[in-house]
Amino acid sequence: MKLLTKVSLVAVSVGFATETFAEEWNVSVWGKRRAFTEHVEKLAELVSAKTGGEFTMNVSYGGLSKNRENLDGISIGAFEMAQFCAGYHRDKNRVVTVLELPFLGVETLEQEVAVSSAVYAHPAATEEMAQWNAKLLMTSPMPQYNLVGTGEPRDTLEDFNGMRVRATGGLGQAFKSVGAVPTSVTATEAYQAMESGVVDTVAFAQHAHLSFGTINQADWWTANLNPGTVNCPVVVNIDAYEGLSADHREALDGSIEEALDHYLDNYGKLLAKWDTVLSEKGVKKVEISDSVIQEFRAKAADPIRDAWIADMEAQGIPGQELYDLVMSTLAKAKASN
Repeated sequence: MKLLTKVSLVAVSVGFATETFAEEWNVSVWGKRRAFTEHVEKLAELVSAKTGGEFTMNVSYGGLSKNRENLDGISIGAFEMAQFCAGYHRDKNRVVTVLELPFLGVETLEQEVAVSSAVYAHPAATEEMAQWNAKLLMTSPMPQYNLVGTGEPRDTLEDFNGMRVRATGGLGQAFKSVGAVPTSVTATEAYQAMESGVVDTVAFAQHAHLSFGTINQADWWTANLNPGTVNCPVVVNIDAYEGLSADHREALDGSIEEALDHYLDNYGKLLAKWDTVLSEKGVKKVEISDSVIQEFRAKAADPIRDAWIADMEAQGIPGQELYDLVMSTLAKAKASN
């Protein structure tokens, strides 16, 4: 597939001709349009407006690639932009998995943007993504994950023992540390896994419980477990990015902040009506006791963090430096709120 689609537009006047290029990018995401993709949609809208329609993005929901293969598609130039989640292929994006460590203490979407942006800007992240011909463009900030499940609520660590849970990355490791059995089925497979009994519970952010239908299977939802979240970058193919004209690149780069602001505003509206959604669907809101959360944190946070740092350092990745960067950035973000 041709990497860059450029349509030559030639305007001929008396004595001279000028040539411009219409740039068309293909963007690979999955599922359907939802809160998780609103910044991608807004970015496409802004770039088109700023360039007078000369630079357009076709956002495809599953038509270009499977979600686990988006980074591979970027690496070979099958499309110019894509969204992926680190937990789908942790060996390919080791650096950003620091953002998936459990119980980091991130409390808001704005803080999630801050820590993700700091890690994305680190040379180790740039270098690792360059191996896949990918440039980290922006994050897809999500709130802390929580569980939905069927039957009686699971609100103690004893209840988690043997629980089959859809949870990827650091979240999966956290649940495993207390005896649960994590599986990393993709978001699009989660409803079927829950319906068929492959999993008892599913860990998602609120938008995903809605978009992928798991809330419709649920009897209960944990309101405050908050063990962590997943990190899902939006990346661009380096060759495509470097092939942009100066004006088109400025339009792209200059639209990222506004696209993220739109995402945050849109997601905030979803969170504001979440309790109404639970009530309408008859889903019980379960509050986990502080003592259970502290016990979970003790079993999951420090051991998994220490093991992650040691593993990264053994592979030549500055694990301690990256973790410290997250903590210092988070502290600054909380202080500025």
